[in-house]
Amino acid sequence: MTDIIAAILLGILEGLTEFLPVSSTGHLILATELLGFDQNDWEVFNIAIQPAAILAIVVLYWRTFWDVAKGLLGFERGALAFVRNLLVAFFPAVILGLAFGDVIETMLGNAVLVCWSLIVGGVAILAIERWANPPATGAGVAGVPLRTSVLVGLVQCLAMIPGVSRSGATILGAMAFGVDRKTAAEFSFFLAVPTLSGATVYQLAKHGAAMTPHDLELIAIGSVVGFLTALVVVKLFVAVVTRIGFAPFAWYRIVIGAAGLAWLTLR
Repeated sequence: MTDIIAAILLGILEGLTEFLPVSSTGHLILATELLGFDQNDWEVFNIAIQPAAILAIVVLYWRTFWDVAKGLLGFERGALAFVRNLLVAFFPAVILGLAFGDVIETMLGNAVLVCWSLIVGGVAILAIERWANPPATGAGVAGVPLRTSVLVGLVQCLAMIPGVSRSGATILGAMAFGVDRKTAAEFSFFLAVPTLSGATVYQLAKHGAAMTPHDLELIAIGSVVGFLTALVVVKLFVAVVTRIGFAPFAWYRIVIGAAGLAWLTLR
């Protein structure tokens, strides 16, 4: 398999999984392992293509971002609350990411850890779906209480463990704290913008000097494919979770995690 085909496949996988509660990083690690590639060779690629998925959120929710930008100029309460909630949810990941960056990078090569995280996360989703009782509708991201936003930010830090879904942790965490499904999903989408942008900038600043023109070409290809895929997936995801919930994603995680463990053990 050529590097270009691999970049296309990984880009599709990133776009499919970034905003679903199934762990995009975990899937990319397992896919890299399945394809027989050296994890170290694709580690930066897997992180560098994330901004493409972020761009999909900006495109799909451009009106929200535009309204918030205009509201900030007029010091509107809703716009200020929107930005406040995202910032306080973002900072815990910044602090822990800078403090434990090397430890996190070491874990990124552990496919077995990914499989166990997928399974445990699937069980956690089923438990929260069963016992959490969020309201049917809410006041949107700007209406989320400050304390809840801080708690969501702390829960997001669990996603530094490979296989723990960032979107899953933030969405299910928000629901456990009383946020409705649709608002929880959108909070997760918007929180991805600073979180994934920061992670990408950090990794590129750390490893960018060693990147070759071929590496940049592969990142560009993977990013375009990931962007187009994420455009479709995000809209479908909101419709699905609003109507039937997260249980299908939980069972998917458990099956994929168990299959991955079996394959890693028997290969």
